[in-house]
Amino acid sequence: MDLFNNDDVNVFGQGQNLLPFDGEVLLFPYFFKEDVFARLVEETPWKQDKMKIYGREIDFPRLTAWYGESDEVYVYSGVVNVPVRFSPLLNEIKLAAQQQSGHQFNTALLNYYRNGNDSMGWHSDDESELGINPVIASVSFGAARTFQFKHKRQKDAKVSVELNNGDLLIMQGGTQHNWLHQVPKTAKKPGPRINITFRKIG
Repeated sequence: MDLFNNDDVNVFGQGQNLLPFDGEVLLFPYFFKEDVFARLVEETPWKQDKMKIYGREIDFPRLTAWYGESDEVYVYSGVVNVPVRFSPLLNEIKLAAQQQSGHQFNTALLNYYRNGNDSMGWHSDDESELGINPVIASVSFGAARTFQFKHKRQKDAKVSVELNNGDLLIMQGGTQHNWLHQVPKTAKKPGPRINITFRKIG
């Protein structure tokens, strides 16, 4: 399967940096031309994680799946994730993200946003397992959703971008130290969306 929007991945160049300072977020619009959303929905072992708020257990507002190249578990958002091995499709997407970013990844977190009520709150991926200035490649398939950034100290510094089917977003440099990001809820009733974030742990 030819996932790329061009035979030469590097034709996309350096990408557009969305952040004004204290980090680097590179956007490569429509990087993947093949719409694999339906395949990912079908072949992914989705799970419904839960969290406790004021002593009450509630569902996370999304479905998740965790992939890795080893059996090492990873704690993310307070949830212990036991990885499954990369599928051929997911591995092909990973290789493309590696080629464009120039970095290697050994894990992938998949989030399935089923509707506008599914979301991801403000956070930064700054866990010690990811190392200093981690590089994270984010790939979107399915309906467009808004992705937002806000600076941790300069509260008026905010960035918002609409991520479309096939977009590749690379977060690197000081991004995780200085910025928070989220996928907010929306009343616009969008279609379902899958986001894949590739990382290197260890």
